[in-house]
Amino acid sequence: MRASCDILNGVSLRRWLGLTERPSVPSVDSLVEIERELENLEPARARYLACFAYILSRAARADYSISDVESRAMEAIVTERGGIPLEQARVILKIAKATGLRIGGTDDFLVTREFDRVADRQGKVALLECLFAVSASDQSIGTVEDNEIRRIATELKLEHSDFIAARAAHLRHFEVLRNRKEENKQ
Repeated sequence: MRASCDILNGVSLRRWLGLTERPSVPSVDSLVEIERELENLEPARARYLACFAYILSRAARADYSISDVESRAMEAIVTERGGIPLEQARVILKIAKATGLRIGGTDDFLVTREFDRVADRQGKVALLECLFAVSASDQSIGTVEDNEIRRIATELKLEHSDFIAARAAHLRHFEVLRNRKEENKQ
């Protein structure tokens, strides 16, 4: 028994078992192709922007449909906030949408957790505001979209008050509130 302890002395258990060491930057498969398209940016900035684009598409596809209006809103936001050309924004969003539709699920959580790691509070709140802007771009925010944005805010460890503040700017677009107003008129 003593001999086996000596073997591990100074050697990580992962290496001893023949496993590679973990990379310093976690790999999230959903981001690899997006980051490849952003290779002209500094790696940390590319990671941030890849997460940002992926999460925008996550909220847009919450209702299982991404409209042309939502796509254009995402393109404008990524171009402006990311400081990249419109064509590049289109390409990374196309990848983000396709990857999210193909993989989604657990990767949605992993990408959001990665954004939580790389973004500061201001960046997380800005993303939250952008999520509502994309969802409202077609003049209608459904309950499923609202719920997905709330889930994202929770995964980003934002306060409920942050969620409410971002949401308040778009109340006129909530389907459930419009339906109530119409019912009250009758």
